[in-house]
Amino acid sequence: MALRTVRRVVSLVPSLTEAVAATEPGLLVGATDWCDHPAGLDVARVGGTKNPDPARIAALAPDLVLANEEENRAPDLAALRAAGLPVLVTEVRTLGQAFTELERVLVTGCGLARPGWLADAEDAWRDVRAGEPPVRAVVPIWRRPWMVLGRDTFAGDVLARLGVVTAHADHAERYPRVPVDELNACGARLAVLPDEPYRFTRDDGPEAFPGLPCALVSGRHLTWYGPSLAEAPTVLGAALRAAGH
Repeated sequence: MALRTVRRVVSLVPSLTEAVAATEPGLLVGATDWCDHPAGLDVARVGGTKNPDPARIAALAPDLVLANEEENRAPDLAALRAAGLPVLVTEVRTLGQAFTELERVLVTGCGLARPGWLADAEDAWRDVRAGEPPVRAVVPIWRRPWMVLGRDTFAGDVLARLGVVTAHADHAERYPRVPVDELNACGARLAVLPDEPYRFTRDDGPEAFPGLPCALVSGRHLTWYGPSLAEAPTVLGAALRAAGH
């Protein structure tokens, strides 16, 4: 049951925007400039995930604002609450949390029926069997400076279920900055290069890891939690196999 009647939703998280749009698109009245799925989404734009415009959001009179503790800044969420807006903040650091939080957002938060695509996503991952032994990989998410997946990340858990262990999973930070020479010396057997948040391509990224197989993967399927989860095992698995994993 929804906490209140929800007819107007503003989403500050691209994956949650897609999740709501795929379930009940008429609820969305606002989203960030980075919310590019589904294509052609026709709602008010309220700024970026890190710099939303609280006044513009308030003017849309949403019944609920969707946010994430990692993607959105605490001061922005505090400003929205101070304006009297209900804010639902998700925490997603594992695949299991993703499924739980999606149900909380859509069913408890928005008052919708549990969507079929969510069951499809759970089914798709239920049959995934990681190969043995796992492959140790370095997983950059940015360059200039180089940043990689560290401990306790959703993307790291997704990769682990596909048989890829991030080389910096025991690092004290979740997204540590590590010089590229250290990345090449960490004993990884694979580099996984997503196309977001930094857009790694065949011409921008692999050259930094000479002699190391590189898997160019869809950032949306690696880091988003929403309808893309149903395709993620197939899409990511194909990219990893193409790199020889």
